Amino acid sequence: MGSTAPEPLNYEIQGDNLQIIRCKLRPGQELYAEAGRMVYKTANVNWETKMQGDSLGSKIWGAVKRKLMGESLFMTYFRSNGNGEVGFAGSYPGRVQAFDLRAGQSILVQRDSFLCAQTTVQLNIALVKKLGSGFFGGEGFILEKLTGPGIAFIHGGGDFVEFNLAAGETIQVDTGCIVAFDESVNYDIQMAGGIKTAIFGGEGLFLATLTGPGRAIIQSMTLEKMARELGSVAPSGSGDGNNPLGAIGSIFSDD
Repeated sequence: MGSTAPEPLNYEIQGDNLQIIRCKLRPGQELYAEAGRMVYKTANVNWETKMQGDSLGSKIWGAVKRKLMGESLFMTYFRSNGNGEVGFAGSYPGRVQAFDLRAGQSILVQRDSFLCAQTTVQLNIALVKKLGSGFFGGEGFILEKLTGPGIAFIHGGGDFVEFNLAAGETIQVDTGCIVAFDESVNYDIQMAGGIKTAIFGGEGLFLATLTGPGRAIIQSMTLEKMARELGSVAPSGSGDGNNPLGAIGSIFSDD
């Protein structure tokens, strides 16, 4: 993917907590997206699934990097033959964030958050430098790095809160709640208070610290938390009375 300035992208983000991106493409405009993120497209938008990279070597290396990110080995490319439209959305309730990146400007985002981008935007992995982050961060030690020029879109859970951190200003965040932050923001992991707080506080053993200068975006809901809460009310096969749905099921199953 080149670094020349891309043609401006006409897009609209619609919805509240189940947001969708509607991208209106001019003739010849092209986007690439994470596999499975497309919702719809007009008939004059062609799509092709392929590995990233210009040569065989770069494609193999790109596949290795995507495997490390826990992503599909392939990306889907969308190219319009006329004035077309294509829509993308996340795979669970949440919000979409657009980043209009200058040439060489980068932002770090959580793994699995990438939706789509103009083909001038580079998607790479970024290893967290501090060893503690990898072992204790909860989300793994690999983040995704998006580098401009161009517009890129990511998805996160619940609602977003944005902080503009001054130099030296720090916020402490549940490790899974980080959505994105500027490359200028320092990322580290610290223990959550004393041993008693870490064990009985219900917030996990460690917190992520984000120190400015730069922008940081956090999410109010993670997929992990959502799955845990849904699992706590899922009906059990035995009609467990401690489970609200299981209790209801047992009432109707009684003779």
